[in-house]
Amino acid sequence: MNSPEQKIITILGETILPGESKTINMEIAKLHTMTPLKIPIIVERSKLDGPTVLLSAGLHGDEINGVEIVRQLITQKINKPKTGTIICIPVINVFGFINQKREFPDGRDLNRIFPGNKSGSLASRFAYHLLNEVLPHVDYAIDFHAGGASRFNVSQVRIAPNNSELKSLADVFHAPFALYSKNIAGSYRNACEKIGVKMLLFEGGKSIDLNEEVTRQGVEGSKRVLSHLGMLSDLQKIIIPDDETIYIKKSSWIRAKYSGMFHSITKVGSYIEKGQLLATISDPYGKIEHKVKSPNSGYIINVNEAPIVYQGDAIYHISNKLEE
Repeated sequence: MNSPEQKIITILGETILPGESKTINMEIAKLHTMTPLKIPIIVERSKLDGPTVLLSAGLHGDEINGVEIVRQLITQKINKPKTGTIICIPVINVFGFINQKREFPDGRDLNRIFPGNKSGSLASRFAYHLLNEVLPHVDYAIDFHAGGASRFNVSQVRIAPNNSELKSLADVFHAPFALYSKNIAGSYRNACEKIGVKMLLFEGGKSIDLNEEVTRQGVEGSKRVLSHLGMLSDLQKIIIPDDETIYIKKSSWIRAKYSGMFHSITKVGSYIEKGQLLATISDPYGKIEHKVKSPNSGYIINVNEAPIVYQGDAIYHISNKLEE
């Protein structure tokens, strides 16, 4: 068995030794114009042995805020570990990022196609290479996401229920909220669990948008996790929020009962009482105005910021019961 000083990481045929920094370009396919498309994998290794952490974003190409979080982790040199290895993939779905679209060019959602297939669809091939080339080296992962379709998520981490180690990591990350949610078949998070990678999924903000507060919370939470693992440089400082993380086991969507212009008066992250007015939905002609009231007390963890909604659209995500 190799000693810690001899530990070797090889990704896509390129070896990164302890103390080395290297950017590896994953190239699975070209654009239809024959332009090469490379996905940078940024690896920073300490000379001292320790865990390997993967920080990734852009699994959905339109979720730009996560990309900004990983970018700041790199520019602030937070990704230079005191011990172990930090791997950053700021944009997993470069295809979608170019077009500001959620899916891959083949129309598939990468987050529903793991473990992938090396001879399958474009998205499936990429999932296969990520799972087989990068993740076998990884002990811990934080994957950054944002709400889709104009829906703004309060900063939160999501973890599988009945997993004490992930609960401890969520405590350390110290986001304003933490949601217990089962892993979805075909998801990146589910694939990580199956091979023993301990993942926190961070959600914050909305697609095609940058939010400074969400970015700060993502960066600071990552620093706290790296510090907990003994990997954060002594030059970096951590901040522990005064408020405790609010854990949510049960939640549901409030859906629009009418189509029309949507006027929300409810702030994401706020606590709402049963029957409280959340919004109004009106017609454009000044004749009709429908009130939207909360069906129960709870925290608002997602708000639809679209100006127009249709009957059945998800407009608020609310916790059903406050649980410790």
